Amino acid sequence: MLSVKNLDNQIEQLWPDNGPSTKEISKYLKKYQNEKIVIKCGGKVLLDPILLDGMIGDIAILKKLGLTPILVHGGGLGIKKKLDELNIESRFIMGLRVTDKKMIKVVEEIMIEFNKEIIKALEKKSCKARSITIKENNIIYVEQENKELGYVGKPVKVNTDLLNDIIQKDFIPIVTPMGLDQKGQAYNINADTTAGALARSLKSRRLLLATDVEGVLDKNEKLISEIRSHEVEKLINDQTIHGGMIPKIKTCIEAVNNSVRGVVIIDGRKPHSILFELFSDLGAGTLIRK
Repeated sequence: MLSVKNLDNQIEQLWPDNGPSTKEISKYLKKYQNEKIVIKCGGKVLLDPILLDGMIGDIAILKKLGLTPILVHGGGLGIKKKLDELNIESRFIMGLRVTDKKMIKVVEEIMIEFNKEIIKALEKKSCKARSITIKENNIIYVEQENKELGYVGKPVKVNTDLLNDIIQKDFIPIVTPMGLDQKGQAYNINADTTAGALARSLKSRRLLLATDVEGVLDKNEKLISEIRSHEVEKLINDQTIHGGMIPKIKTCIEAVNNSVRGVVIIDGRKPHSILFELFSDLGAGTLIRK
């Protein structure tokens, strides 16, 4: 953590003009000191260079201010683009992509591309980052979600020793949402599910799911600023929460019921949504608590 003497100067140098007020930063730095923040980014953020640069910039600021960010990136839209080029049709069941043998190779290829791009972007901002992929240093062990989904896995174990070792060496871990089963077979994992598994295993203070929507919306398309875990079933049953938001919200509930203090679904398309969530009283998106 930075010394108090240098803190104000450092914040002034790092802080974006259109970020949250700097008046509230000190108390939040104290709150998140020595705490791990797991961030998942996906959707349009990964395909739009301006959005991606903004997200990477925010993560670099967290690191330079002494926080411990861990980034899980998705790849859904990139995978869809590649599959369309190859004339391979995508099918989804409850928001999860059905993945066959041909598709798992495409998934891995796209994930590694995104991973390298993020590493390079962070290095340009003077932040050391380390790839975590099934090829280089797999940390996620899975079992098949179900036969209907094919090569889609659910995490059963996370190698936190390897993850913590990377963090202690001052690298930001950049994690692809894939894992291996007992036989070494590669599986695709929903990126939100991956981030949730990491956050639970690390007992992280916050889990941020950056996506292409404002957060969870009510029937009138208005943002729901906070949801308690006991309210979720009703929101799914009356279809306020539906489609791809279902696995996302289930990940949130599992996390807050297992040592993660709060999970926030934020809009990755909005400038500095990560900073607004962590360093302002108002926050951003939908907060899910136990």
